Amino acid sequence: MCGITGIIGLSDKKRSTDIIQKMTLALQHRGPDAEGHYVEEEVAFGHRRLAIIDLNPSSNQPFIDNSGRYAMTFNGEIYNFKKVKSEISDYDFKTNSDTELILAAYIKWGPAFLQKLNGMFAIAIWDNVEKTLFIARDRVGIKPVYYYHQDKQFVFSSEIRSMLASGLIPRKINKKAIVDFLNYQAPQGANSIIENVFQLPAGTFGIFKEGAFKIEQFWNISELPTDSFEYGNEAGIQKRIESLLKESVQRRMLSDVPFGAFLSGGIDSSGIVALMAELSDNPINTFSVVFNEKEYDESAYSTLVSKKFNTDHHPILLKPERFLEELPAALAAMDSPTGDGPNSYVVSKVTKEAGITVALSGLGGDELFAGYPVFKQLTSINKYRQFWSIPSVVRKMGSGILALRGKDHKTERLRSLLSLDEYSFEKIYPTFRKLSSSSTLGNISKALPVEHNSIEEILKKSSTSINKLPLLSQVTVGELTGYTQNVLLRDTDQMSMASALEVRVPFFDHELIEFVIGIPDKFKYPKYSKSLLVESLSPRLPDEIVHRKKMGFSFPWQHWMKNELKDFCEEKIRGLAEREIFNGDYLLKYWDSFLKGDKKIIWVNIWLLVVLENWLQTNDID
Repeated sequence: MCGITGIIGLSDKKRSTDIIQKMTLALQHRGPDAEGHYVEEEVAFGHRRLAIIDLNPSSNQPFIDNSGRYAMTFNGEIYNFKKVKSEISDYDFKTNSDTELILAAYIKWGPAFLQKLNGMFAIAIWDNVEKTLFIARDRVGIKPVYYYHQDKQFVFSSEIRSMLASGLIPRKINKKAIVDFLNYQAPQGANSIIENVFQLPAGTFGIFKEGAFKIEQFWNISELPTDSFEYGNEAGIQKRIESLLKESVQRRMLSDVPFGAFLSGGIDSSGIVALMAELSDNPINTFSVVFNEKEYDESAYSTLVSKKFNTDHHPILLKPERFLEELPAALAAMDSPTGDGPNSYVVSKVTKEAGITVALSGLGGDELFAGYPVFKQLTSINKYRQFWSIPSVVRKMGSGILALRGKDHKTERLRSLLSLDEYSFEKIYPTFRKLSSSSTLGNISKALPVEHNSIEEILKKSSTSINKLPLLSQVTVGELTGYTQNVLLRDTDQMSMASALEVRVPFFDHELIEFVIGIPDKFKYPKYSKSLLVESLSPRLPDEIVHRKKMGFSFPWQHWMKNELKDFCEEKIRGLAEREIFNGDYLLKYWDSFLKGDKKIIWVNIWLLVVLENWLQTNDID
């Protein structure tokens, strides 16, 4: 796990050296163990290393192949690198690292080598003969990589703040990304919060040569390879899930440094810990955040799981006062504005302080096994899809009646559903996930493209293949495309790497995803919370864990924003109100309505505005 950066197209080596050093310095939190640079004519690479596998300095990066033709900078982990390495007999390996394996595999197979990798990665390889840059991102988008392309210059990095440190990129805000952020808590798809800075899409690679950049897809969750598995037998499905998840966990336990697991006491984290305990000869280190306040505390469940699987458990008491004290640091750690990052920051920090460098997480269980309410909600809505054959005029009349009778957020969402022109997954799903209405955004700013919806656009491009999937799997695609990739995984990366902690996510093994996506709804629909997953792992998980009330990791934000954080929030709202693209008068009234208890305004609507202004101020963005 590391930080990578690079520049292509600058002819002045001294200037390239100065810039790449500044960019790499901005990533120092991602890699405290080593720093490296590679600067030649037309190319400059930078790297910060968090050493996990093969701690020898010979594996430091940027890494050069034996011939000197290729240079590489890489962030992530390749869990099956030993297996792929065994297929390469015509390369003289000097290290035992996954880094060198990537370079050797690229030399042998070209871009097709990506199909062989199991892992999380952002990879950049420079061919000094062809003067070509190859850049790739893992299938699910666990590891980030941003890029900026202007004429014959190409800049890339693991983080936006490193891109800005180059001085090559105008600090202009991306209005479409603001709309995505206020709707979905983060910029979506290829967009970033900075104009003309993009994310390389998950499951793609790009080639930059002679000023041209072309992106190709090597994996698409909605266009999965045909599996010969027969999905008609429930017992067989459960056995296959157990096998794939166990293999995934085993791969992710590969480490030359201390590792552990996050253990909340929920189904997902408990399942991961159960499998880790089976696969290890020594007790697993587990970490959970506990509270004095009973409404947030899950320690009874995490302790139960710890005792059952004999883990070396580390409950970490977190008082609200400590969380509030850490909030400025958490906000400063945000590489891109997000509505849900501080929680991840605090957990990562206390885990790193306990001496752990790698932690496995249960993230992904809800997405694959229908754990979120949206799975049941869309199943129910789908039963009434014929309703959208009623003329839109009639439906919009019903929407108007709702406007008179209801004034909370749920009613606003129902009104939006009734107003849709047609029933289609690419329209229904984004509406369920939206936090703001177009009318509200239009009042906040007349300059924003409020009808823009990146998630709808992305889903529409793959609608033919998505519609062939079972409905619950369609929702999984929506989740992974939107909220999971752009909020949960991005938060996990930027907030864990702020403390130089690597987080691994076994549920996002692509082989497991491919199998679960193909499961018919009759087996996957949750009879109780994530029943298919529970029964696949049976009898490992205690009933007390399986049938407990889902709590989640949350804090009393609404209370804090009206009390302890009121002055801070008001300062940021006023700052945003002074920006030209926003309607200052409306923003201040919006804030005042929230303070007075307006039910249409949920706390996150306000918090997103606060976070946005704080990020813009911190990064000096126009």
